Amino acid sequence: MNSVHSLILPNSKPHDELLQSDKIQIVGLTDLQRLAVGPHVLQYGVKVVFQAVHLLWKLMCTEPAAYIFLQNPPGLPAIVVCWFAGCLRGSKLVVDWHNYGYSIMGLVHGPSHPLVLLAKWYEKLCGRLSHLNLCVTNAMRDDLAENWGIKAVTVYDKPASFFKETPLDLQHQLFVKLSHTYPVFRACSESSDPGTERSAFTERDALSGAVTHLCGRPALLVSSTSWTEDEDFSILLAALEKFEHLIDSGESLPSLVCVITGKGPLKDYYSRLICQKGFRHIQVCTPWLEAEDYPLLLGSADLGVCLHRSSSGLDLPMKVVDMFGCCLPVCAVKFQCLHELVKHEENGLVFEDSEELAVQLQTLFSKFPDPAGKLYQFRESLRESEQLRWDESWERTVLPLISDT
Repeated sequence: MNSVHSLILPNSKPHDELLQSDKIQIVGLTDLQRLAVGPHVLQYGVKVVFQAVHLLWKLMCTEPAAYIFLQNPPGLPAIVVCWFAGCLRGSKLVVDWHNYGYSIMGLVHGPSHPLVLLAKWYEKLCGRLSHLNLCVTNAMRDDLAENWGIKAVTVYDKPASFFKETPLDLQHQLFVKLSHTYPVFRACSESSDPGTERSAFTERDALSGAVTHLCGRPALLVSSTSWTEDEDFSILLAALEKFEHLIDSGESLPSLVCVITGKGPLKDYYSRLICQKGFRHIQVCTPWLEAEDYPLLLGSADLGVCLHRSSSGLDLPMKVVDMFGCCLPVCAVKFQCLHELVKHEENGLVFEDSEELAVQLQTLFSKFPDPAGKLYQFRESLRESEQLRWDESWERTVLPLISDT
């Protein structure tokens, strides 16, 4: 293929690496907001019809492609539309199964809701229209084969090349930049040297320009979310409360800056809960970061926390993949196939509730920032492991499959 057409929704700015490529043409899609009147089923139906017509029109107006790659979810109505456009234009459809759309809908409406049952029937029937199916776990591959009659190939998500450890001078630049908007990144005290520039974590020497970590700096904990029902952030908040009680009781633990990135429907709800906690040793920040800043933040953090519970139990959290690309150790909530990504006690820790997470935070930060601590050992393990990147994985796994279809 000489070029790629990428269709995206508004407010979804791609990384500069994609924007600057002369082989990628980005085509924007209009996101129709749900109608404010009429039954919910009718509102949903109108939106689906609009999306189908709009997507088909966009596909028909672009240069014909040899392959149409579709990530599912969202597959309703995209699977049928892409298949139909492919039939008209001689394109082969490849479906990349990251989860099941119906299982995500079930978190909101319940598994027996008519819309959920309809979505499940649609995915099961229309998923068989593709020429090739990819999926993100062996567990999903087996489920597709046994319950859906769909043969898929497992292609594990891999981090892009820009997910890597952030050099200390770039960490400082990021912290100073973010401090203009978010107070948690600002230094608690000014340096005696007016030429020295400080953030909450770092300082730059006025004469040499060298950047060092501040003595007694807080630990930086990062999580990312779409603020939806499949991530229960009350688990993290309860664990942070227990962590603060440990500090109050005299435990030798650092203060924490907890940065939770992302936006979504439940953000306001959890923001109110955070404000009610009244933390003294913990600061929580919920920013929306630019695409270029997010990997820099992960590469600057001390620990990542993942609260993603797969709605199907068969997908893996991409946020952990990106964290591992940055050699960032992770604590992740346990679900069915998480072991395909997070190896407990090897590259991170797995927990089931807030009590277990609180114990893990205490263990990992007990010697912070001593390199003899367990947190540093996990980071070293990630550094030593083979970090296959997305483009390398694509060339090894997907390209041979395409050439055979």
